[in-house]
Amino acid sequence: MKPEDELIFLPLGGSGEIGMNVNLYGCRGKWIMVDLGMTFSEPAYPGVDLVLPDLSFIEERRDDLLGVVLTHGHEDHIGAIPYLIEDLGVPLYATPFTAGLIRKKLIEEGLEDQIELNVVDNEGSVDLGPFSCRYVPLAHSIPEGNALLIDTPHGRLFHTGDWKIDREPVMGNPTTAEELSALGDEGILALVGDSTNVFNPRESGSETGVREALDKVVAEQEGRVLVTTFASNAARVKTLGEVARDTGREVCVVGRSLHRILEVSRSVGYLTDFPEPLREEEAMKLPRDKVLILATGAQGEPRAALSRIATGDHPRLKLDAGDTVIYSSKEIPGNELSIGAVQNALAAAGVKIITERQANVHVSGHPGIPELEAMYSWIRPKISVPVHGERRHMEAHARLAERVGVPQQIVPVNGSAIRLAPGTPKVVSHEQHGRLVLDGDVIVPADGETMVGRRRLLHNGWIGVFVALKGDRLAGTPEFQIEGVPVEDEVDEFVGECRAEAEKAVKKSAGKSDEQLAEAVRIAVRRTAREWTGKKPLTRVSIVRL
Repeated sequence: MKPEDELIFLPLGGSGEIGMNVNLYGCRGKWIMVDLGMTFSEPAYPGVDLVLPDLSFIEERRDDLLGVVLTHGHEDHIGAIPYLIEDLGVPLYATPFTAGLIRKKLIEEGLEDQIELNVVDNEGSVDLGPFSCRYVPLAHSIPEGNALLIDTPHGRLFHTGDWKIDREPVMGNPTTAEELSALGDEGILALVGDSTNVFNPRESGSETGVREALDKVVAEQEGRVLVTTFASNAARVKTLGEVARDTGREVCVVGRSLHRILEVSRSVGYLTDFPEPLREEEAMKLPRDKVLILATGAQGEPRAALSRIATGDHPRLKLDAGDTVIYSSKEIPGNELSIGAVQNALAAAGVKIITERQANVHVSGHPGIPELEAMYSWIRPKISVPVHGERRHMEAHARLAERVGVPQQIVPVNGSAIRLAPGTPKVVSHEQHGRLVLDGDVIVPADGETMVGRRRLLHNGWIGVFVALKGDRLAGTPEFQIEGVPVEDEVDEFVGECRAEAEKAVKKSAGKSDEQLAEAVRIAVRRTAREWTGKKPLTRVSIVRL
């Protein structure tokens, strides 16, 4: 796939999933990338925290990649940069706040002098070969949420990024309905848009309403109040600073990512009026009704501040019976168990829990149905390309676009190269894509030997067999190591039977190579384990000749 005199859209992440957004646009032999995000792990990847996109397709064509243009600073849009950008070796482009977050990541990885990071003014433009990208501010839950207006030789694209309608925004100045309609009047070939909240029949709501609800809820509490939210939700952080003032409480900020958001925000002119946070030791000395703790851990992350506080493992902060934790966030699907574990620990300690189910303490940063309908009425594209959602979200988004009069809709999947122009939009090829995992400090394929082996260990356990031979005869009884095999109190009897079967296999394999002998022992031991437990442990045999 090398784009000719045509316009190609090719997602490598974020189409068919929520998170890990990576989108390529190709024209006249060149490519640009919009966003380079990651997603968090799931049970299929035991021992892994971060999942990254496989960029093999564009890495093989890096000479034709002109740059990476970032829409905003959420992790699912910039989080893969420190791990993958060195292999691409191309410039990054971002508005000031997003660039500040990226710079921190590059510094942490020692890449600040190796990667070109270009800061683009708000509402500024980037010209890259056949592409001209203009930032169009939209409301979101982080400063400088932007759409990209991308001019190409084959028409104009409106790539929404993450967005919502907030009629009373607390940060930034989103583009007005009149300004968006004016863009639509100029003609838009395709809208490539956020599908996350397509099943929400209502508008996402305003941050101002959250402040009013939080004022009321916090004022009613007599003990300490801890509020947990997404660290990147700078609008919510600003709201919480105001809630602390409104309710006569001092603020204590807990969690490295929250401190980073505060630092970067202030460096570019946001959150300058946020109250000066107390140190954790100072917060614990205040009367319980005079402190508001802002902490990470809304998704039950085991190493985050809230999880450590809930389990009593935090070195300086604790909550007592009668204190309150407010979840000013949405529960991301897949995190129910980890969130539930933290909430159960809080409940056991007598801590009250308030979520968006009990009060209006959170609003989404993504558009519901009325907002999507409004955007289409302003932009009026010829083609709708739903992204940023699972397949069910994107199909529903396409049906909505058809209902409101968009002439053509096409639903991508990761790896699908879609020709948007000239002619009718259609998939012209399927290209390499996939997932990588950050396993410790090493990046490996999500479906490679490491993860496959670890899943086998997780589900079936492990047996190690050590056989010493002198000539073709055993020099001693085979020794065993067992991990995770469900034999419990019968382990001695189980090992005895495995040993007997291993000895039989050695005798039957006399004269064969070490590889053949080891395989015969492995099969015999694994068969025994299956008969005992119904499981198929990962079995490894070591042969030692004396």
